[in-house]
Amino acid sequence: MHKLLPLLILAMAGPVFGNASRLKDLVTIKGVRENPLIGYGLVIGLAGTGDGGGEITNTSLKKMFQTLGLNPQKEVTSKNVAAVIVTAKLPAFGRTGQKLDVTISSIGDASSLAGGTLLVTPLKGGDGYIYAVASGPLSIGGLEMGKKLSTTARIPDGATIEKELELAFNDKRAIRMALNNPDFTTAARVERTINQELGGKYATASDATTIDVIIPTFYERKVVELIANLENYKVVADSLAKIVINERTGTLVAGGDIVLKRAAVSHGDLVVEIKGAEGSGTKHVHLLDQTTTINDLVKALNALGTKPEDLISIFQALKQNGSLLAEIELI
Repeated sequence: MHKLLPLLILAMAGPVFGNASRLKDLVTIKGVRENPLIGYGLVIGLAGTGDGGGEITNTSLKKMFQTLGLNPQKEVTSKNVAAVIVTAKLPAFGRTGQKLDVTISSIGDASSLAGGTLLVTPLKGGDGYIYAVASGPLSIGGLEMGKKLSTTARIPDGATIEKELELAFNDKRAIRMALNNPDFTTAARVERTINQELGGKYATASDATTIDVIIPTFYERKVVELIANLENYKVVADSLAKIVINERTGTLVAGGDIVLKRAAVSHGDLVVEIKGAEGSGTKHVHLLDQTTTINDLVKALNALGTKPEDLISIFQALKQNGSLLAEIELI
């Protein structure tokens, strides 16, 4: 008999229809998202842990001095300077003057950014426009095996928004929602729920992801209020019948409406008895009828001390046989 080993089984099969989610947890609204910003800059004030040269760093230093009114005739080299990439996220409704956190990452040979200061660095969006400017002293954060990740740093509130995204959100005549997990059944439920709550045909699901909502006349110029209401509508999200298996750790995660069809299971020296089975001295198998759930199967096999690798093999065999109606993904 196998020794009982711990198995992690989450999100057991079978839909829970009372487990409705807020719409705000299921969808994103077009135009309401963060936008990545990026810039190239220099970190100065390092204690000999900088790049110590290199074409990009040297050229940048020379241009910086020229901007300050100096005109060096030779290449400028210093181990106290490092070339870095600066990144930040511009909020959907970020306003001029708001502060942003920034992340600074070395792109040269610097061994550490500790103690450095970021010089003024413009941050651009995907359209090439400058939306924020970053600068300030660096904070080295994060630990890995007791050591600082010293070539990456952050500056809390290290950037200031200089340009806003023009959304004119309250003037919209329609809004578009996108399901975070595309699914035709969930999209249809979202459409039905919105139309029932608003009392008319305002929402239309055009595919498994997209739901378009026309702004009702009684919500014109009150789009924020409409979205606040939409976000709190409750919808039961459907999910794909799927089992995710990590063979390295023996972890299984099962979710969705998983169906087990009538089947017989026999694996190695594993013996599972059938109630009312006749005969003796022969090997019995456990007959699973169609009402059996993954949870029932796991409990029965765990009770016999089934190893994680055995349970994985059984699931894969049931899938191959057509008795397990679910997608299996190995990670």
